[in-house]
Amino acid sequence: MKRLLPLCLLLSASIAAQQPGPPAQTPGQSQPLEVSVTGGISAPMPIAIPVMPAAASADTAAGSTDTLGRQLAGIVTNDLKGSGLFSPLPADRLKSVTFAEVNAPQFDYWGGTGAQALVQGYVRANGDGTLTVGCYLYDVSARTELARQGFVVPPADWRRAGHKCADAIYSRLTGEGAYFDSRVVYVSETGPKAHRIKRLAIMDQDGANHRFLTNGQSIVLTPRFAPNQQSIVYMSYLGRIPSIYVYDIGSGRQRLVVSNATTTFAPRFSPDGRWILFSMAQAGNTDIYRVSSQGGAPQRLTTSPGIDTGGSYSPDGSRIVFESDRSGGQQIYVMNADGSDQHRISFGGGRYATPVWSPRGDLIAFTRIAGSFRIGTMSPTGGGEKLLTDDWQDEGPSWSPNGRVITFFRSGRGNSGKADVWSVDLTGVNERRIPTPLDGSDPAWGPLRP
Repeated sequence: MKRLLPLCLLLSASIAAQQPGPPAQTPGQSQPLEVSVTGGISAPMPIAIPVMPAAASADTAAGSTDTLGRQLAGIVTNDLKGSGLFSPLPADRLKSVTFAEVNAPQFDYWGGTGAQALVQGYVRANGDGTLTVGCYLYDVSARTELARQGFVVPPADWRRAGHKCADAIYSRLTGEGAYFDSRVVYVSETGPKAHRIKRLAIMDQDGANHRFLTNGQSIVLTPRFAPNQQSIVYMSYLGRIPSIYVYDIGSGRQRLVVSNATTTFAPRFSPDGRWILFSMAQAGNTDIYRVSSQGGAPQRLTTSPGIDTGGSYSPDGSRIVFESDRSGGQQIYVMNADGSDQHRISFGGGRYATPVWSPRGDLIAFTRIAGSFRIGTMSPTGGGEKLLTDDWQDEGPSWSPNGRVITFFRSGRGNSGKADVWSVDLTGVNERRIPTPLDGSDPAWGPLRP
């Protein structure tokens, strides 16, 4: 399997040899450069991201190093801008950077642009066909280097180097975990509302590197990544029988896990990958079950009359959040992983559906249905409820790897059936559409890639 090889501080010897010691701190610069992620995004940080120069102009399997330098700077720019926490300077306000300047910035110039932070990097073609991408972050006012990281990548993975660079900058300036080098699996839809063709599709979190995984001959629903990111669990109506399959991303092979002549819903892996949690209707009652990820006899976890569905594990695997109408309407419940201590945590107006636990463990995202469908969050005990979106029909939340951003799908009004994939951060302010070739629903954000 192709992997990025982190170099950390081991960047180009020619650049490292030119690197000066850290300049003295500028008077008045008493606080470290950082971005607040708790106070909203009314003033995103101005940041300069010039084109990354090539160590030497060369043609590669991914294109010329000169072209790659422009494209990589564009990826970093788009990632940071899309977070809502940064305001990249327009390209016409950025000077060209030479290879020798990468680790020796002209701070006087960059200070005059209004940038608080500066990202510089380079691209180098290696003799074995791989690429080296270097990434430096500077505090312009303090005239200091804050971070440097480099990656050796096969040409096919050049975009990942850009995402990794953006992740390093984001983490250094916000203190939060990375999330740009990740993927989203979702259901691609086309055709009239009554006869939709639904295929599994996968893409980078920014919509790039899109590809279809299934051919649309059977309806697919609710795909979710395995913790190792090598497979996806999903529902299929192959042969008109609702069944749970696991799809191997590398080989394209699928294997049947559960087949049932009644209804089976919303499969999801446990954090350790040993179990698949799902809902199944039997004898007029729908309950939460778990089954070994290798298959076998399902184990029933809930027994209450009514419909229990939508289970999601806590990050440590000890608890499960799910929805149930046992109280007369859809509400959110939490139980231990073995099915014990089931108790309700949602008590607001309307109904609650599709709960999913944050990878940080601190929040549960959900869909609230009260006239419209809105995405919200609450604590695992039910407190601190906050609605993040306010459109006609937003549903199906899924968390980014760092637990700060939520992807979901938004359906249009009327009978068109049109749906798009969107994301929103925990402020509820930074909302954006993720481009897909066709309509999209049921998105699931995967873990950070290794």
